[in-house]
Order: sequence, then C-alpha cells, then structure tokens
Amino acid sequence: MSKAAPTIVWLRQDLRLQDHAALAAAVDRGEAVVPVYILDDAAEGAWAMGGASRWWLHHSLTALAAAIQERSGRLIVRQGNSAEVLGQLIKELGAGALYWTRRYEPAIIERDKHIKEALTRDGLEVRSFNGALLHEPHTVQNKQGKPFQVFTPYWRHCLDMDQPKVGPGAPKEWPRPGQWPDSLEVADLKLLPKLDWADGFGDRWTPGEAGAQAALREFMGDAVDDYDGQRDFPGVHGTSRLSPHLHFGEISPAQIWAAAEEKGRSRGVFPTSKGARVFLSEVGWREFAYHLIYHFPHTPTQPLREEFADFPWADDPGGHKLKAWQRGQTGYPIVDAGMRELWATGWMHNRVRMVVASFLVKHLRRPWQKGAEWFWDTLVDADLAANTLGWQWTSGCGADAAPYFRIFAPVLQGNKFDGDGDYVRRWVPELAKLPDKYLQAPWEAPAEVLEYAGVDLGGNYPEPVVDHKQARDAALAAYQELKKN
Repeated sequence: MSKAAPTIVWLRQDLRLQDHAALAAAVDRGEAVVPVYILDDAAEGAWAMGGASRWWLHHSLTALAAAIQERSGRLIVRQGNSAEVLGQLIKELGAGALYWTRRYEPAIIERDKHIKEALTRDGLEVRSFNGALLHEPHTVQNKQGKPFQVFTPYWRHCLDMDQPKVGPGAPKEWPRPGQWPDSLEVADLKLLPKLDWADGFGDRWTPGEAGAQAALREFMGDAVDDYDGQRDFPGVHGTSRLSPHLHFGEISPAQIWAAAEEKGRSRGVFPTSKGARVFLSEVGWREFAYHLIYHFPHTPTQPLREEFADFPWADDPGGHKLKAWQRGQTGYPIVDAGMRELWATGWMHNRVRMVVASFLVKHLRRPWQKGAEWFWDTLVDADLAANTLGWQWTSGCGADAAPYFRIFAPVLQGNKFDGDGDYVRRWVPELAKLPDKYLQAPWEAPAEVLEYAGVDLGGNYPEPVVDHKQARDAALAAYQELKKN
C-alpha cells in the first residue's frame, strides 16, 4: 500500500473503468488512487438531476462501487459543496493530485474553473481530461473560426478530423492509500424516488458499465445495419438505447466508434452499412448538442434565435392542457402513448419525442421550456445539451431548427410510424380493441365500433384536448404575428 501523496480521481459523468483517461493517468502517476463521487445539487443550479436520472445514478454508482471493490479499491461517496468536499479530502489524504473528466454545461465549466485555479495556487497538481466527446467544442470551428450552427457542415468537418482511440482497459491492480477516508453508502444519498413510479425501470434498464457494454454488443450485432430502416418505428426495438449509458459515462463515444470500426474491419468496409452511417451521425448530433451549449451557454433557458423570445404563447389557466400532455391524456393516441411510455420506463422513442414536443409547442402553444423541464425530470437519459437541442429544434428557435411552420400531425405520424398499432395498443390499452383504421383517431370511429371496442370517449379515454386543424391554424397565425413584430 502506498503512503505517498495519493491521486484523487473525481468522478462525475464518467462512471466507468475502461477508456477512462483521468483514471489511467492517475494509475500511471504511481501513487495511491482514490476515486470519489460527490453529489452536489447546488452546483447544478436549476438543472440538478431529476427523479429518473437519480434512479439511474443510484444503480450506476452501486455497480461502479462493486467493480472497484473487486479490484481491492473503494469508491468514496460524499455529498455537499464540491470545492469544500474536495478540499477536506485533500487534507485528509495528503493528496498530491486531482484528476477529472471534463464536463461542458455552462454552470459546471465555471465551477470547475474556480476549483482548478484555487487548488493550483495551493500547489496541487490538477489535470482534466476529455472522456465524454469525440471532439471537444473548442476544437471544432468553421472556416471563419466561429462555432457551427448547422449540423451537416459541422458533422462533415468532424468526419475529416482524426477520431480518438480507445484508452486502456480497467486497471487490474488498484494502488491503495494507507487508510481509506470515510465514505457514505450509495443508499445514503437517497437517490431512489419515494413514490413507486420508477418500479418498472428495472425491467427495461441495466445501469452500469457492464449494462452499457451489453447494450452495445446487442446493437452492434444485426440491429445497427437495419437502423436507418427501423429507427422511426416505436413499436419495434430498432434503436440502440445507449443514451443514458452515454450520459452517465458508462460508455464513451470513442468506444462506440471503435465498435463500429471493428465490425467494419470484419466485413472489409467502414462504416459497414447505411444503417451504421446513420447511427454514427446520431452520435454526431450528441456532439453537436455539446458544441452548441458550450458556445451558446444561454440556450438551456433562452432561444438561440433571439426573436423567438417574444413568441406569443397561449394561455393555459390552471395548467390543464400541460397536465393533460404530461399524463398522456390529450386524446391523441400517439402522443398519449409516448407520454405514458416516458412515465413508465424513463425513456421515449426519438420519433415520438418529436411528435409529443411538437404537440406541446404548436398544438397547445405552451413554451418549449415547460417541455424541457418535464423531460429533464422524467428521462433517464436527461442530458442538458441534448434536451436543449431537441426542444429548440422542434420549436424552430435554435440552431439547425425545423422551421416553426413544420407542425407534426399526430394522426398522420401515428398512421405512418405505428401503422399496425403495436405501440399505441401497448401504452394506451383502453384503445386496444379498436381496428387499425380508427386507432390513431378514435373520435372518427362510428358509435357501434367504439361500443364494441369498449371505448367511451370522454369517459375511459379523453376527447381530443384541441382540434388539430384549429390548433395548426392558431400556431401559424402566432408565427406570422411574431414575424410582423
């Protein structure tokens, strides 16, 4: 056991042991390595983790602590102000170095900058590493030396850059301090929800590095090659579902890229298929989201396109329409199915995310920030950069945005992407006996069909909260008003 000046590895959204640059550098330093996780809600400000993310974090930390213990190490868990907790640990251990993986949320950048400056002045070796992105935001610029605001040229530029290589595997040996500092148990953080709404999450997810690797292997089997043809259909398992693993850093984008390359080598071509190219471009969208939030730090709460700050949103006395949307009680089956899937599993299919977001912003004309806040609390993959990009894209007020006048028609989307009704029937079971012809628009079904299917509109299933055509016309009129003003 080493009794010299240990290295503290401050873990945040990098909850893995493989391809971990900060951890590998700490081991290479040759002194004891002390991995630390600090729950610091105050540092996150308004974007402290929501309930679904806390559920995931509990299980991810539990898995990580077990993996470290298998290597004769220990994960030190504490709670409080990060700077104060780190300062105390440095004194307790007589630490000589502090390493961490960089984050890019605006508030965290400022926090980390102050910590690094203060500790460096005190003579501590402080180093930060990239482990969350293929290309860090400050390394990607357009020809004018400015940040990109359109995805296609951004991603084309990234593809011309060298992709990072996967780092070392998990340490086989764990240099230990003479005495481990005191630690909380993961359960002491009280991350699990008090209500039972998350009870079904465990049937869908396996948080932790092992779960991430298993999900990657499964997707890189045959599913990735069919990704371009299957990803838009919520009734099938056509997507990777790696997003929460990526957010918590249980797997790195470099590992995903390497897995695609490895599959390509086995077939003599990279990417292996159109599906693989499309999938890797989705990894690119995640990169683009961080590029935007880094360069435009106001966007989690304010539109990138400033003119949209004065958009004429509709009134919603008592928040009844917002609540109907949140609870999956809008009367539009594809929208309700998505919102119920979100509540039950902490996740929603990406195609349906676009549909429900468009419905909130353009049918109900509620501010996109309301939707972003709800997703933040209920998604296990809640990610500030991706959440901001998605909602601003749908609202037409961000970078590379869909134009505001692009309004998703819920019935059309349901018929096109859930034509056999598997998705709606699973999540809106009160409509299960309706024939496909009326499943996406039950108000169009004859009375005898509704009666046979056991559907009571306004009873066991709601009437539409708004009329599609009237809502669309009102949204377009509001957009015209914005343009005039």
